[in-house]
Amino acid sequence: MNYKIAICDDSTADQNYIKDMTRRWAAKGRHVLHIDTFASAESFLFHYAEHKNYDILLLDIEMEGMDGISLAKKLRQENDQVQIVFVTGFPDFMAQGYEVSALHYLLKPLEEETLCRVLDRAAANLKKADRSVIFTVDGEALRLDVREIMSAEALAHFCRINTLRGQFEVRQNFSELAEKLGEGFIRTHRSYLVQVACIRRISKTEVILDNWEKVPLSRSNYHAANQAFIRHFEGEWK
Repeated sequence: MNYKIAICDDSTADQNYIKDMTRRWAAKGRHVLHIDTFASAESFLFHYAEHKNYDILLLDIEMEGMDGISLAKKLRQENDQVQIVFVTGFPDFMAQGYEVSALHYLLKPLEEETLCRVLDRAAANLKKADRSVIFTVDGEALRLDVREIMSAEALAHFCRINTLRGQFEVRQNFSELAEKLGEGFIRTHRSYLVQVACIRRISKTEVILDNWEKVPLSRSNYHAANQAFIRHFEGEWK
């Protein structure tokens, strides 16, 4: 499996120590990793604004500026899939850690065996949540993680899919596309689908997504879209 991991810790030594252990965990499990390191919550959020597809966040708590708990709360406002693991020298914040649905709370100095067990749990959770779809693009098969897809638009002879990686044009019936994407996507207009988890705001005439893309919202779809948005972010979306 491929995993994108962020390590946010204001200690360079701790960053490197955690990174080395994480790489050894990946080698044992034959996982492919992309690891980014950040020295502050602010630097992580600046990067995250444009690159949201992290799977696991290994997060210190006591940092200069914004602390790890505040970062986790901000992250959870729009992302309930990323596996948050607190790695800290302070046990006092444990209760707050679980308020943001943290997977685990690890105390420094870290034991490699314990970290590996927690990463195994994170990988198992992500595997359950993972769902991919296959499209044919320019005669080639393309696999997309459903979590990457923000919206889709029906055009004359094809559908345009907007993702975190860019736009893809696929020759597929729009109704079939809606069925393939399944629950978690709603029709905002006869020609548009959006992923509920990617909605930032809803007005009477349009839906604004996390990347600030604006999607038309018809009057007939307004109530259903608004209710789906509310249910999702209150944790009731099924």
